[in-house]
Amino acid sequence: MAKAKTVFFCQECGYESSKWQGQCPGCKNWNTFVEEKVVTGVAKKTGKSEVAVPTSLLDVETTEDSRIGTGMKELDRVLGGGIVRGSLTLVGGDPGIGKSTILLQVSRNLTMSGNKILYVSGEESLTQIKIRADRLGGFDKDMLVLSETNLDAIIGAITKVNPEVVIIDSIQTMFVDEIGSSAGSVSQVREVTGQLMRVAKQMNIAIFIVGHVTKEGTVAGPRTLEHMVDTVLYFEGEKNAVYRILRGVKNRFGSTNEIGVFEMKDTGLYEVDNPSKVMLSGRPLDASGSVVVCSMEGTRPILIEIQALVSGSNFNLPRRTSVGIDYNRVNMLMAVLEKRAGLVLSGSDAYVNLAGGIKLNEPAIDLGVVMALVSSFRNVAVDSKTIIFGEVGLSGEVRGVSMAARRVQEAAKMGFSTCILPKINCESIDAPDGITLVGVSNVNEALEYVKS
Repeated sequence: MAKAKTVFFCQECGYESSKWQGQCPGCKNWNTFVEEKVVTGVAKKTGKSEVAVPTSLLDVETTEDSRIGTGMKELDRVLGGGIVRGSLTLVGGDPGIGKSTILLQVSRNLTMSGNKILYVSGEESLTQIKIRADRLGGFDKDMLVLSETNLDAIIGAITKVNPEVVIIDSIQTMFVDEIGSSAGSVSQVREVTGQLMRVAKQMNIAIFIVGHVTKEGTVAGPRTLEHMVDTVLYFEGEKNAVYRILRGVKNRFGSTNEIGVFEMKDTGLYEVDNPSKVMLSGRPLDASGSVVVCSMEGTRPILIEIQALVSGSNFNLPRRTSVGIDYNRVNMLMAVLEKRAGLVLSGSDAYVNLAGGIKLNEPAIDLGVVMALVSSFRNVAVDSKTIIFGEVGLSGEVRGVSMAARRVQEAAKMGFSTCILPKINCESIDAPDGITLVGVSNVNEALEYVKS
């Protein structure tokens, strides 16, 4: 017979323990354990169990309609070409950043294409959904909506109407009667996600679930939630800012390096076709500490402004601050400048900012960060028509980067006249019309263009 027992779960990572602990052994966070009741033991089955029959991979056919276009090129890019039938996608982000907005807009686009959509909300009433839909422009074709938090009732509705796409907003509000804990707990989130995954695979329905995030920016609930789903999408950017970045963190059907750029307006999210132009709008010309770099996000080159401010420190321990760039990476590059270029930065505060609210981890922006720091330190502006990219090593060498030709083409298209890049890349590509390539092999050669 099934028995109920009490266990303790970590709300951050899902670690299970038989007793309460102050610090989680899994994620090392404090005071995250909660008490929950779980059912153990399964009644014995009677009769013979069914035997699963495997299928040859060569016999499995993929059709052209295995993906559904969302009507938003930026979202299709991040998804890898569209919504895959039978997939389970998790959309996470800070409150108010646009998760529900973009999914409602996608629902409108899909209904216009003749797809049957079921929008399930556990946070809003039907009237509130209607008000939000009217604010986004209304629906020309009908869409099914349901305000429910009981998963059994939701699965019953899915089975009855058999939609092509289901949207669950949000996973933390759904509950299963068999689990005694409250909605949003570790056990509930894990069980609800597991049942939705079975429904998606068995009925070949694409399901989107919205997930709240913690203060650290990760999806609330057990870490297994991200492992169970097929795709994980994160919205980045400040909710008070205009632009939003949609990034694929996990994608079983496409690349995880692609990003989508959107602009938030009163009537919803709008795609940004030329992110480079947006990121460079309003940048100061002929100002020290301002440098334009080129980063590759998947197959898309994006031009971004790096701003640096280096000033004398009033304290024994200078401040180091970075926004949008790895803090430890900035410290390492400053150490390279001190050791290899002879710049004395130990007595200066340094602030590095990536304009536009985007976050980058690509090593190709290293040379741009170095040039911005030196430009601010020497108070000498880098030419506003110059673009810079390249990876910097600990010996001060400038290493080659991937897809250099595409970066140069994007710079030429945006009107830049000079490109400082690794020498090894400069020798292997042809310069487009109107742009001059300057190859450098180490940091000292690059700093010749920031002389006072």
